[in-house]
Amino acid sequence: MTKNAIILGAGIVGVSTAIHLQRRGLQVTLIDRKAPGNETSFGNAGLIQREGVVPYGFPQQLGLLIRYAFNNRIDAHYHLKALPGQLAFLARYWWNSNAKRHEMISRAYAPLIEHSISEHNDLIEASNAQHLIRKDGWMEIFRTAGRRDAEFAEAERLRAEFGVMHEQLDATAVARLEPHIKGDFLGGLRWRDPWSVLDPHGLTMAYRSYFESLGGRCVTGDANSLGRSGASWRVVTSEGPLDAEDVVLALGPWAAIATRRLGYAFPLGVKRGYHMHYAAANNATLNNWTLDAERGYFLAPMSRGIRLTTGAEFAALDAPKTPVQLDRAEKVARMVFPLGERLDPEPWMGARPCTPDMMPIIGKAPRRDGLWFAFGHAHHGLTLGPVTGRVLAEVITGGAPFINISAYSPQRFNP
Repeated sequence: MTKNAIILGAGIVGVSTAIHLQRRGLQVTLIDRKAPGNETSFGNAGLIQREGVVPYGFPQQLGLLIRYAFNNRIDAHYHLKALPGQLAFLARYWWNSNAKRHEMISRAYAPLIEHSISEHNDLIEASNAQHLIRKDGWMEIFRTAGRRDAEFAEAERLRAEFGVMHEQLDATAVARLEPHIKGDFLGGLRWRDPWSVLDPHGLTMAYRSYFESLGGRCVTGDANSLGRSGASWRVVTSEGPLDAEDVVLALGPWAAIATRRLGYAFPLGVKRGYHMHYAAANNATLNNWTLDAERGYFLAPMSRGIRLTTGAEFAALDAPKTPVQLDRAEKVARMVFPLGERLDPEPWMGARPCTPDMMPIIGKAPRRDGLWFAFGHAHHGLTLGPVTGRVLAEVITGGAPFINISAYSPQRFNP
């Protein structure tokens, strides 16, 4: 008899998990309150970050922390009234970001990143989504010699320890790669291994179509209705109640709410982010996904136009949009590249689910049979969706995981 499984959350992590479970013979239903890929997976820089073996840490330098306190930067912004509710999370995040802890975390995190390209490639080929992918890496550009030299040294360390390849660029090389970028940039760093995605939402939808071609189905429903029904789990959907032996919570930033209802208390935080698409003025061309390293914004040449993305905003999940970082970034970006008119009616905003040790939560829920977690991927949800989906499906179906996932266990927080 075929076992049923429910995936709650139809972002890149949920869709990827659904594919791998369906491949392994389960009858899978993917449930979300919206169409797949319309929340956090919709808006990001569009990178499969093979180089991202070091998670984004909390600043440790006192001078930098003081500068952040003025709350006028592009790479970080905070809502003052939200800070009291986030202090416990931020304190643990800061502690885990000290040099010794951060190094240990990076080594535990690396196996997920190491397989990010190969696992995406599997699903890209299966879903015929090759037209959405570029395989020429991305680029950081530097305004100061100090930042350039520090990033060059770190890139060399990552090459030696993790096999991540890069190319160091002088100012002439940057100008050759990006002739329409202006400014006193002293050089750049081109990460060669990552892939970029011309339409992140389109990629999620391609994966969703592939999932349905395998016999899986997508319905709308409410994760808050999840509960036990005898020996099964039950969710109320648009098509009525649905029961399954196994249910996966891949709810991104809403995982804290759903798990709290079930009696768990994970120390999850939220980082919000914004993007806007622009036309290119004067027939200018942006060739590379490009980070202005000192200013903290990203320019990405996507199908919808040039996407400008911001850094992290620390705010309540349901707080109104405050796209001040986007406005700040746009002013700087227009001095660097000839951006034309805005192409979106309003800025897009999404939220990234974060843990204080910067690693996702992947595995079986404590104390409950048939309940599985796959959330907390922070800035690397797009990058890690397929590898998370594969390894979790292997565990759910009783197989040996192809990588060790003990470091990502929900048990580490004793929820």
